[in-house]
Amino acid sequence: MAVDFKVIVVGCGMMGAAAARHLSGMIEGVALIGPREPAERKSHHGVFASHYDEARITRTFDDNLVWATLAARSLDRYADIEEKSGISFYTEAGCLFAGPSPRPGEGYIGRALQLSETLGLTVETLEPSALRERFPQFSLDPSFKGYFEGRRAGHVNPRALVKAQAKLAKQGGVAIIDATVTAVRDTGSHVEVTAAGVIHTAERVLVAAGGFSNFNQLLPAPVDIRVAARTVAFFELGEREMALFGKMPSSIVFGDRDEDHVYILPPVRYPDGKTYLKLGGDTEARVFDTLEDAGAWFRSDGDAAERDLLVETALQLMPGLEGCPVTAAPCVATFTPTSYPYAGYTDSPRIAVLTGGNFVAAKSSDELGRLGAVVMTQGWLGEEDFGRELTPVFR
Repeated sequence: MAVDFKVIVVGCGMMGAAAARHLSGMIEGVALIGPREPAERKSHHGVFASHYDEARITRTFDDNLVWATLAARSLDRYADIEEKSGISFYTEAGCLFAGPSPRPGEGYIGRALQLSETLGLTVETLEPSALRERFPQFSLDPSFKGYFEGRRAGHVNPRALVKAQAKLAKQGGVAIIDATVTAVRDTGSHVEVTAAGVIHTAERVLVAAGGFSNFNQLLPAPVDIRVAARTVAFFELGEREMALFGKMPSSIVFGDRDEDHVYILPPVRYPDGKTYLKLGGDTEARVFDTLEDAGAWFRSDGDAAERDLLVETALQLMPGLEGCPVTAAPCVATFTPTSYPYAGYTDSPRIAVLTGGNFVAAKSSDELGRLGAVVMTQGWLGEEDFGRELTPVFR
């Protein structure tokens, strides 16, 4: 039978929008289906996405070759996406890592330093005294060293990046459908995608629904992911604080253990007209197995205990934030047992999945979208695209 589209991408987030843009340059007959950001978060009872924000860290310095490569390939295309879309989303503020002096090849920083040499990255090592002098915004442990990636690092605006990807996809002929998908069904000859009561048909479907991939009957079988709650804290900055923090880089500060790290976004203006410094960590308040629980979390203000811990940590690291108004917000991280994203087919030869950001994929989303497009057009990922590492795992 004739179908409406060759490929439907389900999910208009960072990976899905990127996949649609890449597909627009490969084939005709593509649709991107997903709801826009709700106007009122706390009264919304549909699906959500974690890109509803103004800043995510981007950098290549990483302790893992796969993630470093995915980030570098995405960074290579930022300027072209900005130019062609007319939408700016990237700020090259640099990225600072700070922590205890590592042993070669041990711990996150030790491994990342070795990999940076292999990849030829420019990462400046700052001894404790130089670190304190260079970045006076921080009150760090006197023994901490700094590792600063000044070029091709900083932060991206995820909302703006998704907008740019979708704009270019539409210009390339992709049909953009603002609706929530409530079912995906392989009929044996094609795929039916139900959205807002309308059935759209396609030869193949790519489900890129992030933490919501296992909800709404989108996949033939649940993909093996852990959908975890995270809380982020926002410090509202005035003129005094901007004088101190205005030119700081994106930052990741480690403790004695890798999992004790916190990430810090430099001051960014938000849609309410105010400027905020954002801080988050690795603490997980809970995990979600149902659409209802995930939705309730997104309508909340996050976890109060985690917020308090983030505020305490922030004031220790940046005493200049004392007295700033603080708010908190919920976020969701989608983890895989492989620690890599998934890009590949389900047990249906017509339905594939692209998900599993592992809380670090925003900077790599354009390349992940390209890999999803390759899966749709080629059917598999080769070794150069980490096909083995990105193979989906199902429950």
